[in-house]
Amino acid sequence: MTEILKKDSAETVKQPGTPKLLQILGPGLITGASDDDPSGIATYSQVGAQFGYGMGWVMLFSWPLMCAIQEISARIGRVTGRGIAGNLRKYYPAGVGISIVSLLMVANIINIGADLGAMGAALKLIIGGPQLLYVAAFGIVTVLLEIFSRYSRYVSVLKWLTLSLLAYVAVAFVAKVPWATVGYNLIVPHISLDGQYITSVVAILGTTISPYLFFWQAGQEVEEVKERDEASPLKVAPEQAPEELTRIRIDTYFGMAISNTVALFIIVTTAATLNANGVTDIQTSSQAAEALRPIAGQFAFFVFALGIIGTGFKTCKQAAWRPDRHQP
Repeated sequence: MTEILKKDSAETVKQPGTPKLLQILGPGLITGASDDDPSGIATYSQVGAQFGYGMGWVMLFSWPLMCAIQEISARIGRVTGRGIAGNLRKYYPAGVGISIVSLLMVANIINIGADLGAMGAALKLIIGGPQLLYVAAFGIVTVLLEIFSRYSRYVSVLKWLTLSLLAYVAVAFVAKVPWATVGYNLIVPHISLDGQYITSVVAILGTTISPYLFFWQAGQEVEEVKERDEASPLKVAPEQAPEELTRIRIDTYFGMAISNTVALFIIVTTAATLNANGVTDIQTSSQAAEALRPIAGQFAFFVFALGIIGTGFKTCKQAAWRPDRHQP
């Protein structure tokens, strides 16, 4: 049986036109990309505008922390066949699971509301019109896709939406960035005990290491098992462990690296444009986009605002996703 599974796996990998890396990438990539949502973009923009290049080092510092907690979450789902909520329900008193999931639900509702608002504001900046109507339309589309889309198609859409993150890489190369200064501040960070500085560091860590990401990646690993006929939870199919745990590690490390690289580019972009021109008070991602227009040009503004819509749509779909929805 094991030989048959290995043969099927090898044949899948050899399908023409599909690089092996793209087959490996999945829950980790999508989870990492969802970390750069409009709320996160606002945080990174605030940090770049206020502190310039002086806080880019936090993205390097947080990367191994993100990799560790997200890999643990993914392993929980892949080994047990249940997400975090399912395991809480099975191994802990009911009150513990209800309390934790209730807190997660409240946080997700707030996060979805903030992201929908940022998407509506970004679209209004681009084409004008009623912001509330755009917010409602984005919300309705998200709900319809959540209800009627199959998981495999749902994931493929999310993978393509991760390309929206490239918008922030493009904006950084349009702006005049002193890369030598950026590199120096990454390697030799200037750490301050100032209250605002410490608060900003905590805000970045809170943005990059978010509880809903733990539930999402664990739950998505469970769904991956259900979508693949040859896959089983590792507790009942330990022979699959070496290959699957290697896949999880590569997927998670790559996804978190993409997440933090994009966040670093947002900090660098706003430092090179807003901070360098005396704009240090940014409260929302749409304000950051609007502030870029007179400084970095129409193209930078448009790409930055379009990225808010793409990342927000992706994150709203994920935050609204129902963890452990098929688990007993």
